[in-house]
Amino acid sequence: MIATFGHVVKNDGFPGLYRGLSASLLRQITYSTTRFGVYEELKAAATTPTSTPSFPLLIAIASASGFLGGFAGNPADVLNVRMQHDAALPPAERRNYKNAIDGLVRMTREEGWKSLFRGVWPNSMRAVLMTASQLASYDAFKQALIAHTPLTDNLTTHFTASFMAGFVATTVCSPVDVIKTRIMSSAESKGVGKLLRDVYKTEGVKWMFRGWVPSFIRLGPHTIATFLFLEQHKKLYRKAKGLDEVNLA
Repeated sequence: MIATFGHVVKNDGFPGLYRGLSASLLRQITYSTTRFGVYEELKAAATTPTSTPSFPLLIAIASASGFLGGFAGNPADVLNVRMQHDAALPPAERRNYKNAIDGLVRMTREEGWKSLFRGVWPNSMRAVLMTASQLASYDAFKQALIAHTPLTDNLTTHFTASFMAGFVATTVCSPVDVIKTRIMSSAESKGVGKLLRDVYKTEGVKWMFRGWVPSFIRLGPHTIATFLFLEQHKKLYRKAKGLDEVNLA
């Protein structure tokens, strides 16, 4: 990770660390908004004044939300992977998309609209795993902390549950992240089965957790910040709407 960091700074300067920022923002707008919005709506629909959704039901709701989010965010995800991968390529082989919109236009014009959905199935599978392991596990950890510890529904509980959810999500999604990144950054179309065989031959089973540490460094704080903000947003929304403080977690 440190070697990669140094390589990027040496070749592209510190601005190179933010390569693909516009694509990353577009991905969050499409992917995260869809999965969080669908998840909260379905969870609210399954909640009654006397009961909350069971953990298996939360996993099912999160899986459906993640699949829809993965499909909606796939074009931006392809761009994000390509723009970040550019730093590892020789200058002559770089795509050099100016921004996310330029990338979408060029991909469609040069490779056809199907290129926007390259890797959509492993990406959607990853989104299912991410949403189930992140959102459902957060709600489960939060419920367990409130039920079995002195903690209440407060900032400490939210932080602890989100930290554990980030650890679970990083571990569960690591193998799919590796596959997704290699498919999307590849210049040739290669099936998932063939890719797995090639990777296993050269790297063995350790390929499944390649890049786990940088993934956790990214996903851990992201998960914590996301749920801390989400919890405060829900409290302010309920207060503004005059809704009862029903525990929807």
